[in-house]
Amino acid sequence: MNKLGVLEGILFAIGDEGVTLKSICEILDTTEEEAKNLLKNLQKRYESDAYGIRISFLGNTFKLTTKKEHKDYYQKLLGTSEAQSLSPSNLEVLAIVAYNEPITRLEIDNLRGVASGYIVRKLCARGLIKTVGKSEMPGRPNLYGITSEFLDYFGLATRDDLPKIEHPEEETKEETELFTSIYKDKEMLNEN
Repeated sequence: MNKLGVLEGILFAIGDEGVTLKSICEILDTTEEEAKNLLKNLQKRYESDAYGIRISFLGNTFKLTTKKEHKDYYQKLLGTSEAQSLSPSNLEVLAIVAYNEPITRLEIDNLRGVASGYIVRKLCARGLIKTVGKSEMPGRPNLYGITSEFLDYFGLATRDDLPKIEHPEEETKEETELFTSIYKDKEMLNEN
């Protein structure tokens, strides 16, 4: 039996859902080391220009995906355009959910400063975010989180692959003293 061919068939059959390394080991009745070698061999095969697919590790699963360099052809096939990509407001809501999940729509609204109900519904319909539970807040609003489709869309294996956010350094004591001294000087001027 050619395990490489079987692995290729498994990846094709599982489709967008993807398959974990553990499942590959169980299905092929093989060790983790051998399964990794099979995946590497198949990946190497697909690196050739003769193939239009590749193996991607997304959402903690291995799956067959198309090559990014062929994107223009796939858009023609599907009749899609760049205009159907995510708007800045959609990206803003996605970023808020990704970095703060689980989060309610009201918390999203507060962070953005505008109502986000329509965008949240739209992103849920596209499968990029989903309801992950209920909050303990009054009214028990839905809590939202990202999906494996979100990870696929952005080419991430896990949520941990999100870019790290740099937090501004806290005020130094010198900056605080400067502010309070200016404030005190203004108070003294007003008293005179």
